[in-house]
Amino acid sequence: MHHKYGAGGGGGEWLGSEDEPLAGFSWRGGSERDTTGILMWSEIFKATLETGEKVAIILLDTQGAFDSESTVRECATVFALSTMLSSVQIYNLAQNIQEDDLQHLQLFTEYGRLALEDGGRTPFQRLQFVVRDWSFPYLRGMPRLPGQKILQRRLKVSDKQHPELQSLRKHITSCFSEIACFLMPHPGLKVATSPDFDGRLSDIEGEFKRALVQLVPMLLAPHNLVPKLINGQPVRVKDLLQYFKSYMNIYRGNDLPEPKSMLVATAEANNLTAVAEARDVYTTLMEEVCGGARPYLQTQLLDMEHQRIRDKALHAFRAKRKMGGDEFSKSYHDQLVQDLEDQFSQFRAHNESKNIFKAARTPSVLFAVALAFYVMSGVLGLLALYPLANLCNLVMGLALLTLALWAYIRYSGEMRELGVTIDESASWLWDNVMKPVYQAGIEKGMEHAAAAAAERAMGPSTPNANGKFKQL
Repeated sequence: MHHKYGAGGGGGEWLGSEDEPLAGFSWRGGSERDTTGILMWSEIFKATLETGEKVAIILLDTQGAFDSESTVRECATVFALSTMLSSVQIYNLAQNIQEDDLQHLQLFTEYGRLALEDGGRTPFQRLQFVVRDWSFPYLRGMPRLPGQKILQRRLKVSDKQHPELQSLRKHITSCFSEIACFLMPHPGLKVATSPDFDGRLSDIEGEFKRALVQLVPMLLAPHNLVPKLINGQPVRVKDLLQYFKSYMNIYRGNDLPEPKSMLVATAEANNLTAVAEARDVYTTLMEEVCGGARPYLQTQLLDMEHQRIRDKALHAFRAKRKMGGDEFSKSYHDQLVQDLEDQFSQFRAHNESKNIFKAARTPSVLFAVALAFYVMSGVLGLLALYPLANLCNLVMGLALLTLALWAYIRYSGEMRELGVTIDESASWLWDNVMKPVYQAGIEKGMEHAAAAAAERAMGPSTPNANGKFKQL
């Protein structure tokens, strides 16, 4: 990251002024390393592809490989993570591409071989070699891109090579959909020797700056951007967190993970992102049906909508290409089904809370109980059954006190457990006592009404000669 972060669409304006110090990731001159592990720039840059698709650009800076302070395992871990998570991996080498530089890719080419066997797709996207301090200026005058010529020579497979060298080169070329090379000239003696160098352009050789103006747009111009794909599927920004977690879990031990473990971790994250995407489909559609701004929906209709939207979410999960095969994905499918049922329980409870009649059930039941026992008390008093009348008065008083307590709990928010108990008791009284009585009364009334209607339909009747009735 050099100076300003403009689009770099025309000329080198994005470089900034000649006297502006270098800003961005931490850096320093000298022979000791500065970057440790993997750093992510705090700002996510936005860009629009030529197709109109909007993408996010995340910049990562990784430590150098095989320095004096890192173990082989640490270097391999950093290299593995940066390669697995990047759509463009910039492999920064000094002066030339040597055989040991290619051998450092061995772990990832082995993972790539397994991934190819599993899904038949290229696992990684773009590998960009950047050879810094390139010291052969006459090669830069070659036609076309000299870096590609150098790269072709290094990756060329011939029968004279040892089988191991041939296998390595074949694996590298099969694991990346694109491999490119850029030769970066030396930035100048002042950059290399001055302890006061702060990155300003005025201290850098013009040839280096001209090469920089070519390299950066080649990587970041909208028409050159490479969106991140895993198993052929574009990766959303929020999905990257799941991949980070899955990869870090297998690097917590003291030993390097087997390539097979990397494949399983990728398949796991791939399936989990499919679950999250299907869950988002369900949540979005259910919010449109019974979200916070939507009115109360009848329970039967809500159940039907849940089944319809649940099927859509499961279809979205099945339609997404996933690694690991059907058997591997079955557990994630079952997890998704359970997640959707749990979400539906929340949507159903939220929908029920909008039913004004159910919200008023508790006070209505308590008031009805108080009224019923008040009437019973009066009737029993008229019959001179005073002990029973007093008992009815006691129950009536308890119902009114409970109603007042319930109102206080709803108003103050205190003693919530007691409020839940009162609501459950009122629901039990309604479901098991009052509702059956109410339904029985309705059914009996309907029977009487039907009988009366039948009589009116038949009209008046008179007896015939045999003493039987006949219709007039």
